[in-house]
Amino acid sequence: MDKRVNGHAAIIFANVIFGLGVPVTKYLLEDWVTPMTYMATRCIGAALIFWVIAAFLPKEKVERKDLCIILLGGLLGFVVSQTLTAWSLNYTSPVYYSLIATLTPIAVMLLAAPFLQEKITPIKLLGVLLGIGGAALMVVLKWQSDAGSNDLLGIIYALLSLLTWAIYLIITRKVSEKYSAVTQMKWVFLISTVAVLPFAWKEFPQTALYGRGFSADIWTGIAGMAFIVIFATVLGYFLIPYAMKYLRATTVSVYTNLQPVVASLVAIAIGQDIFTWDKPVAALMVLLGAWLVTTEFKKKP
Repeated sequence: MDKRVNGHAAIIFANVIFGLGVPVTKYLLEDWVTPMTYMATRCIGAALIFWVIAAFLPKEKVERKDLCIILLGGLLGFVVSQTLTAWSLNYTSPVYYSLIATLTPIAVMLLAAPFLQEKITPIKLLGVLLGIGGAALMVVLKWQSDAGSNDLLGIIYALLSLLTWAIYLIITRKVSEKYSAVTQMKWVFLISTVAVLPFAWKEFPQTALYGRGFSADIWTGIAGMAFIVIFATVLGYFLIPYAMKYLRATTVSVYTNLQPVVASLVAIAIGQDIFTWDKPVAALMVLLGAWLVTTEFKKKP
């Protein structure tokens, strides 16, 4: 199978997981954890899993300069970006957050032009705009349905989150081609744990998940946190550098627009939403946009 096909499959699967993770994160922040204990749990769990996996794989030597880039990428792409995401969802709704997240490909494409010499063609720009339009279609129709406690602050955090994520995709593009995803992620989550744990340590006893005694409903909190650690962190962040081995940074980012589409379709399946005309139209626009961005159109001689 073409490696680019594998890359596309990996990034689609990652964004399906991330799309599911948004409502789960909102639920956890409302009832079980604080933003910092949420982040610390993700960091510690992912670091342990990746270092255990790495122990059974051939050792991969990382050059010092590349290690610095990986560590910096981890701080920006996980610690800063995901902490800002948690704070955003703490103040605003998943609908508002999803709308802001659709701007990620624009940020990446603009950054990739000067730093990675990725040419912005009219076709690629059209593809990005189509993807954004598809994802925004649904959330705009629900714009007034789910207000948060401080939407303006939540939206500001979401904008900062997508900016740091875009920078992460840009600066780690080249090292992603050189090293395995496991090697990169074991260092990313080690530095993330070191960075986050001192700030979260005192908050653990204050949370319902860690500070409250055993109760019948605690299993829902444990299950939600397990999904975030195993799937939305370990598996999702494993697939991102894997996909970046074979795809452009702009291509990887355009699939971010699948997240609100996935969230809506899942809501329909479990009875939290109803089928409306905008869902299939939005999905088609996102996929068509991704195709335009990732397809090389050659001029006829």
